[in-house]
Amino acid sequence: MKKVILSLVMVASVLTACKSEKKEKVEAKEEVKVEATQDLNNVDVANSVITWKGTKPTGAHNGTIMLKEGSLNVEEGKLVGGTFVVDMSSMKNEDLDAESGAKLVGHLSAPDFFDVATYPMSKFVITNVEEAEGKLAVTGNLTVKDVTKSITIPAMLTTEGDVTTFTSEKFNVDRADFNVKYGSKKFFDNLKDKFIDDMIEFSFTVKTKA
Repeated sequence: MKKVILSLVMVASVLTACKSEKKEKVEAKEEVKVEATQDLNNVDVANSVITWKGTKPTGAHNGTIMLKEGSLNVEEGKLVGGTFVVDMSSMKNEDLDAESGAKLVGHLSAPDFFDVATYPMSKFVITNVEEAEGKLAVTGNLTVKDVTKSITIPAMLTTEGDVTTFTSEKFNVDRADFNVKYGSKKFFDNLKDKFIDDMIEFSFTVKTKA
């Protein structure tokens, strides 16, 4: 009997821990003022991509967004700056059928979410790069809608032939920091289980032109 009770206590503890587990996010700070870096326009937008993943109590959806243009500034093999201009109208869903995916993207593009008609571009401008143990801590100004915040993301830089690739690890951004309100418990207190998680997971893969 004691073993049964102990087992039930352990299960309850695990379930409680799972419920309280929260996604880690990159901290959004005030925008960093920096001098403009050289616009090299050297990013291969056709072979660069941003992945995204959003979650809610009933599941998750994921997809991609493409770059409109960009620069990756590298000196003597070191990343020193860069600008990634994100084409929000290129947003795609990858886990639903075509009709359902188009409906989801339409909702994400609407005024109550990313409002793509008003804010067709987002942007990430690198302001500082630090290297530790073979990895990069890349700080940059992220602009979504009409909000710009400084975030730091983990990444790496590799070069093969004439192509240099910037690859970030997956990182979570709190959409509420960027005034994306729909289904957010930070803006609405009557959602019950109809909310959408504030954390959106992203990753960058940015390649230079050959």
